[in-house]
This record gives sequence, structure tokens and C-alpha cells, in this order.
Amino acid sequence: MKLTLSPTEQGIFASATGTTLGASAAQRVYENLRQRIVNLELKPDVTLSRTELADHYSVSQTPIREAMQKLEQDGLVRIFPQSRTVVARIDVKQLHETQFLRVAIETEVVRQLAEHPDPAALHRARIFLNMQEALRDSPDQADMFSDLDKAFHRALFEGVGMIGLHIYLGGRLGHLARCQRLELPKAGKMNGVLDGHRAVLDAIETGDPDVAAREMRKHLTGTILRISVLQKEFPDYFTSEQL
Repeated sequence: MKLTLSPTEQGIFASATGTTLGASAAQRVYENLRQRIVNLELKPDVTLSRTELADHYSVSQTPIREAMQKLEQDGLVRIFPQSRTVVARIDVKQLHETQFLRVAIETEVVRQLAEHPDPAALHRARIFLNMQEALRDSPDQADMFSDLDKAFHRALFEGVGMIGLHIYLGGRLGHLARCQRLELPKAGKMNGVLDGHRAVLDAIETGDPDVAAREMRKHLTGTILRISVLQKEFPDYFTSEQL
């Protein structure tokens, strides 16, 4: 199924998921490469040729080098000086650390939104939820469903004036995002995400901060509880280190 967006929906979606306006060449390359890694178009252990990437993006190698450095800071690539750069495997220890941080932050975000709602932000979140509803039975649209997931959470951060914190947190969640992408095509996963989003948004809109925080915590723990299963199913995607 292909999702058809109205002009208004297209504008809202682009503003929440598109490349940063006025971004430098290095930033544009970084954002696109990061998306390709997170969406598993570029899988763990794949070698990234700077020459080929420079040709692909029609830029010099300077923006490529800067983008690679940022991706290394995110833990998504490994740079071997004078040798090669490869897409990093999913680091389970870092994944759990950033998950801990995410739960702490996002439960507080929804708690504050329930206490002091921002109607415009909640309206945007509802639009993204409705868009996801249209894709719930379309596993071939997993990439767009995933982008809408990010847009939904971004709208909640916008509602409490913490978009900078959302950007910072997003940079730390690359390993978790890849695990979510591995799970997304599985039967029932999209419905589970939708149920979580709906429960969180309903609790915020009814002004119940405790329920909103509880539902967000529940929503965010789904994938992390199944990491060991994913490790067995995709052993070549993960580091060998065990918790």
C-alpha cells in the first residue's frame, strides 16, 4: 500500500523528517548516510569507500570525512586510520545505556505534556499517528512507518520546547533504531507500535500524567526486551560482547 498525503500532511511530515534546512554538504551527507545505516540499507561490517561516496553525493572528500567523523561519534561506523571505514555492529552495552536515558527523558516529556498540553504539537502527533494507521498492514512501507515513528516522538518534544534534547537523544539512539528496524517487518509489530502511540497520546489528551508516563515506559521497552532474540536471529549484526 502506498500512503497518499494531502499537501498539509506533506508539509508537516517534511518539516519533521526532512534534511535540515540550509545544512552544509557534510551535514546532508551525514543525515542521509545515517538514515541508510539505521534503515539497514547499509548493513553492519559493510565497507564504506570515501571515493565512491564522494561520487554518489557529488561532493569532495572533505564533507565525506566530516560526516564519517560524526557517524563514528554516534557509534555507527568504525574508522581504521589509513585503512578503511566500516559500518559498526550493534553495540548491546551502548544500546542499553541509551535506552535507559531515553526512558528517563521521554516519560518526563509526556508527563509535562499531560500537565501543560500544547494543542498544536498534539495535533501534529495525532496526524502522524493517523498516517501510521494507514500503513499498519503494509510491511513493504516499513521505512516510511519508521520515519513517522520518529516524527511522532519529535512532536512530543516540540510540545515541551525540548527539540534540542530530541536531536541530542536521536544521535545516541542509532543502535536501538537498527534493532527496531529489524523487528518492524515482523507480524504484529506495527500494530504494537500503534497501540503504544495511541495509549500515550490518549493519556496526554485526557490530562493524566501518571498514565502517560506509564504508557510511554511500556511503549519504549518492547524492543529492548527482545534483544537476545534478535541477537540469535541476526548474530552477524551484533557485537559479540554479552551483558
